[in-house]
Amino acid sequence: MAAAAPLPVLLLLVAVALLVPAADAIYCDEDDCYDLLGVKQDANASEIKKAYYKLSLKHHPDKNPDPESRALFVKVANAYEILKDEETREKYDYAVAHPEEFFYNTAQYYRAYYGYKTDTRSVLIGLLLIVSAFQYINQLTSYSQAIESVKQTPAYRNRLKALEFERTGGISSKKKGNKQMDKKVEDELRNEVDLQIQGVQKPSVWNLCGVQLILLPYLIGKVSSSLLLIWQVCWFWRYRVKKSPYAWEDACYLTRTSLRMPANTWQNIDEFTKEDLVMKRLWEKANMERHIAEARRGSKQRRR
Repeated sequence: MAAAAPLPVLLLLVAVALLVPAADAIYCDEDDCYDLLGVKQDANASEIKKAYYKLSLKHHPDKNPDPESRALFVKVANAYEILKDEETREKYDYAVAHPEEFFYNTAQYYRAYYGYKTDTRSVLIGLLLIVSAFQYINQLTSYSQAIESVKQTPAYRNRLKALEFERTGGISSKKKGNKQMDKKVEDELRNEVDLQIQGVQKPSVWNLCGVQLILLPYLIGKVSSSLLLIWQVCWFWRYRVKKSPYAWEDACYLTRTSLRMPANTWQNIDEFTKEDLVMKRLWEKANMERHIAEARRGSKQRRR
């Protein structure tokens, strides 16, 4: 006797069985799109278009004010939108022929109706805005809770009393006989007390991931400019002020830029030629002019 199927498997089969009848209903609800238009499944685009226009003239709200006719017109228009497009029609026919593939058919439906209509950039921007909003709300909630916790501590109350004493010289306290601080005065003093809570930062728009992402190119450019400035200062100090001899890499860089040679071309030159060019110190104007003159003489001799 075969063993009984496990309970989770039975529940999964029941769930699939409940979902399968709705596989093709995601397009035209419980109706058949072809039946709504009164055409056969093998009807061509012209026949579908004619059937739709005929039904729209009969059931359009401007022609027929009956509520049932208006509801039927909505169904007919939806069926026409599905069947007039070859790709969407193909997906619908597949869903009708394979109702057991509910999840695949559902994915195809939403991809056909929303995938190509929605700009990816808009989706990313919207997602970024939502994430940033949740991030700000979370930071604001955490900060507010931390502030309220600190305000309940005796140390905070003592700071308020000390600030009140400093502002009034103890006069108001004597008048009230050291009773509870006036609410209005307390609110004014709270604005003057700088609360610095360790581990909790006051929420700021500049710290949101969306703003940081927008400012990323600017920050990268700023860092690159700073690094370039540091490099130029170091170069000036080493080779202009201290008059140090050029390092091999720096001499290669000067030679390559003097010859207006791309980096990949310089890499393909053999080491002997590189050394010969570097030794000529072509970054100096006189040496560069001499090198150009020699190259031209050599070119003329080869032509002869």
